[in-house]
Amino acid sequence: MKQILLSTIGASPQVLTETLYAIAHSGRPFPHEIFVISTLSCRDALLNGLVRDGHLAALIEEYQLPNIEFDESNIWLIEDAQGRPLEDAKSVEDQSHMADFITQKVYELTRDNNCAIHASLAGGRKTMAFYFGYAMSMFGRAQDTLSHVFVNDDYEFVRDFWYPTKQPKWVTGKHGHGELDVSRATITLAEIPFVRMSSAIDETLADSMANQSFSQTVGMLNASTQNSFTVSIDACARLISTLGVDIKLTAKEIAFYLWLLEKGEKGLLVDRYFSDDPQFSLEFLGWYAHFASDPRVFGSLGITPEDYRANELASLTGMDKEFLQPICSTVNRKLRKSLPGQVAVKLEITSVTEDFAQRYRIQQKDLRVEVLNCTSNRGAKVLDNGSI
Repeated sequence: MKQILLSTIGASPQVLTETLYAIAHSGRPFPHEIFVISTLSCRDALLNGLVRDGHLAALIEEYQLPNIEFDESNIWLIEDAQGRPLEDAKSVEDQSHMADFITQKVYELTRDNNCAIHASLAGGRKTMAFYFGYAMSMFGRAQDTLSHVFVNDDYEFVRDFWYPTKQPKWVTGKHGHGELDVSRATITLAEIPFVRMSSAIDETLADSMANQSFSQTVGMLNASTQNSFTVSIDACARLISTLGVDIKLTAKEIAFYLWLLEKGEKGLLVDRYFSDDPQFSLEFLGWYAHFASDPRVFGSLGITPEDYRANELASLTGMDKEFLQPICSTVNRKLRKSLPGQVAVKLEITSVTEDFAQRYRIQQKDLRVEVLNCTSNRGAKVLDNGSI
């Protein structure tokens, strides 16, 4: 069986040689090949330290370890939805891409029953390690291992420490202070017990996860164990939450969603006279003003935030289709991106043609929705820790 070391690496490529040293001295199978998940900003440091400067080859030669497959093609750079490598993973959106990428790579490797994965969580950002460990729990098999490596404190973040050498070798210490003999360092391999859920997942369900995002995968697994589910809408946080997945909306989107939700099965009929009636704009602003006061949103309905608060509504206009349609499309896109298809469809804003009109509504049949922390400012029912 082929042994694969899969590791997340950040700005310290030394983690990889430390892990290989620890595996070699632990008695566990030594890997035949290494794959590294990282970002564009860390690639050069990885290649320079491990390959061009020869620290990986030096470790193998000094300890007479088996040759191992590793070159630039074994470095998997985290990509965004368009396939572009991420420079780093600091933003919320980047974190989402990172979660999706790691989940997909772990899924792909675990489809091969002729390999065993040793997953090392030692490198990269804390969130990277979390997503990596979670993915291993979702897809890891009996032959797979999860571990972390520790080096004693004096040798942490020492630039020229790559592994304990057999003979004394002195390098500059941490933060440029003093000198250390790297041969005296101690590296500990800590195996991490983890719950392997793959054996409990139906094979058809597992196959359907091939092109799912991290949040969709979590949602699918949670949905597979539940006959029904509850949707929680936290108005103040602008979150729709279900099956362990949070979908973040803007103030305009959450206001529109709550407004439509309040209308129930009847929904909102948009006919030829719809845009002539400012009452719909007033109802929507009753929700929106609770969350934000962007002049652009008020201005699109012919009024200023100041006039609205002063109840001077003479300039208020009706709501155009061009106002509501983009909101519906964006909300639905966010739901589909984050949730399994069979769940997203229950929460989406639907549009049904009736004669020469469109009826917009949110399906509420067989669905328990809890609305939290929500108070409408004007013309709408108050929903406070209630349910629909």
